[in-house]
Amino acid sequence: MSGSDSKNSIDRTNSPNSPYDSVQTDGNSRAVSVCMLKGGVGKSTIAVNLARQLAAHEHDVLLIDLDPNGHASVGLGFDDQYHNTEETIGDVFFNDADPTSVVYDTSYEFDILPSSEDLEQVEREIVVGDVFQPSALLKREVVDPLLGDTYDYIVTDSPAYRSRLTDNALVATANLVLPLAPGNEAMAGLERTIERQISPLRQHMDVDVLALVPNMLSSRIDQQTQDRQLLERLNSHDNLQDRIPNFARITDWEAVDAGDLSPSPGIRDRTSITKAYGKRKPLLDYDPDCDQLQCFDELAHIVEAGEVVRHG
Repeated sequence: MSGSDSKNSIDRTNSPNSPYDSVQTDGNSRAVSVCMLKGGVGKSTIAVNLARQLAAHEHDVLLIDLDPNGHASVGLGFDDQYHNTEETIGDVFFNDADPTSVVYDTSYEFDILPSSEDLEQVEREIVVGDVFQPSALLKREVVDPLLGDTYDYIVTDSPAYRSRLTDNALVATANLVLPLAPGNEAMAGLERTIERQISPLRQHMDVDVLALVPNMLSSRIDQQTQDRQLLERLNSHDNLQDRIPNFARITDWEAVDAGDLSPSPGIRDRTSITKAYGKRKPLLDYDPDCDQLQCFDELAHIVEAGEVVRHG
């Protein structure tokens, strides 16, 4: 287990003069899924850096990589574990293995339960096997035994398609962070996720969207770019306002058009983020001065508080 034994204390050395200095956690351990039924939105980047920022706040954190592509696992240097199919989460699901037997220290103050090459086979076994409550395996075998006693927070990186794995992630966490990237399909991906994944589960349990996260933005927003269109659509929906982080919320478009809004809203595309993946490190450990760390830090505070907390 990584992290400190000090529960719910916050180390703000990485975020001086943070607007969240007076914000307290709600004291609850929490599991959260980073998910979207659309690829290419940066789920793994957000999951890794969210886990890292929570760990920087002196919490015990576990990252679970449920994506068969293994981007988060490989991006943290767990190539060998990804290619080794002898001991995986499938053993925990079907063979009564202790979940800690497939958990590893990342050396970045949080732990990981990595993906594996045979995760799609594990998924098929969930579908065809005679398993009681097949969508509750992750909750019953991993999250419930570890959350609260061993870890303060558990973050899952989910596949970009509807599956037993994504259903398991949502049932186990019930708290969602939804990334969106600029493009014609951005809002369609959000609507698809709500209609096909979230709404059906809400018939049986509470599912809370903690944050909608515009990600991978690179263009100016004082012109009609896809970046602006995404931010306009998010910020124009009254029922979404309490799910939009401060770093993505816009209330004065005149200031935007006048070029007076700084910093640029949304998680911006930065070379450091790409290079951090190549160096097998979270952004905080690769470039502690990157301006986008403030976004990941706010996401960590949202998970701690269980909601978006407005400045001021």
